[in-house]
Amino acid sequence: MPDAEPGVDGCRAGPGRGPADTLGGVKGLILSGGSGRRLRPLTHTSAKQLVPIANVPILHYVVADLVGVGITDIGIVVGDTGDEVRASVGDGSRWGASVTYIDQEAPLGLAHAVLIAGSFLGEEPFAMYLGDNMFEDSLDEVVDGFDGSVAARLLLAHVDDPSSFGVAGLDAEGSITALVEKPADPPSDLALVGVYLFGPRIHEAVRAIGPSARGELEITDAIQWLLEVGEAVEHRVLDGWWIDTGKKDPLLACNRLVLDRLDGDGVVVDDGAEVVDSTLVGPVVVAAGARILHSTVGPYVAVGGGCSIRRSTVEHSVLMEGASVVDLDRLTASVLGREAEVAGIPGECVGLSLLLGDHSVVDVAPVGPDLGDVSVGAPGGTGG
Repeated sequence: MPDAEPGVDGCRAGPGRGPADTLGGVKGLILSGGSGRRLRPLTHTSAKQLVPIANVPILHYVVADLVGVGITDIGIVVGDTGDEVRASVGDGSRWGASVTYIDQEAPLGLAHAVLIAGSFLGEEPFAMYLGDNMFEDSLDEVVDGFDGSVAARLLLAHVDDPSSFGVAGLDAEGSITALVEKPADPPSDLALVGVYLFGPRIHEAVRAIGPSARGELEITDAIQWLLEVGEAVEHRVLDGWWIDTGKKDPLLACNRLVLDRLDGDGVVVDDGAEVVDSTLVGPVVVAAGARILHSTVGPYVAVGGGCSIRRSTVEHSVLMEGASVVDLDRLTASVLGREAEVAGIPGECVGLSLLLGDHSVVDVAPVGPDLGDVSVGAPGGTGG
């Protein structure tokens, strides 16, 4: 794996493996638009692709994955959160990449993203990567030998709920014969996951199709068009885990899986963090500027820069920059946005599971001997 960003050794988020591994002539296209409805309220104020996993933005893992297989000429399709994405990724030079930004006026489908990226992609083969997806393994086997001489190569995975995905139908020889988007009666349990390889014929396909019933240009329709005109569409079946991080529970599951890669006792405290009279239960990462006082933190917690945890227990959670938890008996299975605040009551046994947007405020007010009531300030959050 490539080296990681500070604080998360073993996680694929750092510089790539260098020009010796370059996959000649293949470009990268990362999709980082979309509204992030499934992660609201967190995504009311932030790009879903920049939510951190083990204190590293998801999008950084994506860039590193592409660079790790030698794809260094990368376009990133951005929407309303484009300025935030630009500020986070920059020109890509920290990974040894060159990044071009492509503005998408509205999230009109994956095939629409290919359509508007046509001038950047030209006639080169390219890898399209969904910017909120995470994979256990590198993309080496997926991209190996791909030169665009076949129209497409797809990455498939066995899933429990194929009706929620684009699904591939296979013939007796295992070749793809059809693709269906979110079918009521799935032809298989093999879903398309977040990496696609395309040759130049895909540009004709995205121009040939029309919007689906939901008003989007579907990449499954474009690939189906390729199949119908007789083009070859290959596939690989994923071995390791894959997670679409667009909801709270999968995001937290991904955080757990990435933290499990940490060496030793799994406790990583960056220089500049302060831990006083507290217990850290690995795996856990604590970023510079965080303060943990008289608390128990972990397992499976990522504490962002500038966070404050005082007299509390936090487990299985992601705390983004500047979030604070004070006097809370137990916070679990939670994602706290930037500068979000959660305040409990000293001595009260109250447990919370929350998804909070940036700058949200949660105060626990007693309403009985063993109960708590939660009030949430703008811009909002969900709890239980």
